[in-house]
Amino acid sequence: MSTIGKALSLLDTLSRLDKEVGLTDIARLCSLDKATARRFLVELEKYGFVEQDPDSRRYRIGSAPVRLARIREARYPFLRVAIPFIKMLAEASTETVHLSEFSGSRLSTIHVEDSPRAHRVIVEVGTPLPFHATASGLAFLAFCPADEIEATLEKPLEKYTEHTIVSRTAVRSLLDETAARGFSVSYEGLEAGVVSTAAPIRSPGGRPIGCVAIAAPLVRARKAGLLEFGAQAVAAANAISEKYYGSEGPMGTIEKIRRTD
Repeated sequence: MSTIGKALSLLDTLSRLDKEVGLTDIARLCSLDKATARRFLVELEKYGFVEQDPDSRRYRIGSAPVRLARIREARYPFLRVAIPFIKMLAEASTETVHLSEFSGSRLSTIHVEDSPRAHRVIVEVGTPLPFHATASGLAFLAFCPADEIEATLEKPLEKYTEHTIVSRTAVRSLLDETAARGFSVSYEGLEAGVVSTAAPIRSPGGRPIGCVAIAAPLVRARKAGLLEFGAQAVAAANAISEKYYGSEGPMGTIEKIRRTD
C-alpha cells in the first residue's frame, strides 16, 4: 500500500471509532509503528482531517471531511434527494430503513430512519455492508458487471453469524435470485435475529450506486411481508434514481438548462 493509501486508511479507521483515541491505539489498529502513525497524524492534522485534543492528546476526525462532504452534497445532492423517499418508506413499513452508497470499493450506510417500534433493528451511519452478508450488499452486487462479481467473490467471505452464507456457489445463487426479482432478502447474514430486504439505486446506465434497505427483527418477519417490503424498496430506489439523475445526470442536465433559460 502506498504512503497516501496508508494515511487514508488511518483516517478511515479513525472515522469508524466512537471515541477519541491515543497514538498507541491508532498505531495498533492500523498495524503501524508509532513513529509512522505520528507522522501521518501530524500531516492529517495540518490540513484539518484530524484533530488532537490539547488536554487528553487523543485524536478525533477533524472538520475538513465535513467541509468536503458539504461541497460534494451541494454539487451532487444524493442525500437531499433520497431522504424524503427513505422517510416515506420508513413510515409505510414501520421498520428501520437505511440508505447506503458505494464509495472506495465499499458499500456503507449514509442515512438511517429508525423504526418507531420498541423492538427494532439499530443501524448506525457509517456501517460497512459486506456484499455477501447483507441485503444491501447482495442487491448492489447482483447488478454489477459479471467480472466485478467474480472479483468480489474471489476474496475471503467472512462468517459473521452462524447463518452467514460463505459458499460462493450459494452466494451466486442468491445474486441470481436478486437480479431476477429486483430486490434481495437476507436472513441473519450480518447480525443474528435480523432479516432485511434491499433494492439498488441505479444510474441511467444500470450501474448501482447505492441501496435502499428495510431491516426488521426476525420475530416479525413473514415471507409475504418481506416480499411486500422488497417491492416497496424497489419503488423507493427507482424514485430516488429518477429524481437524482433526471434525464442525463445528477439532478438532470436538461433540467438545469431549463432552469437557466
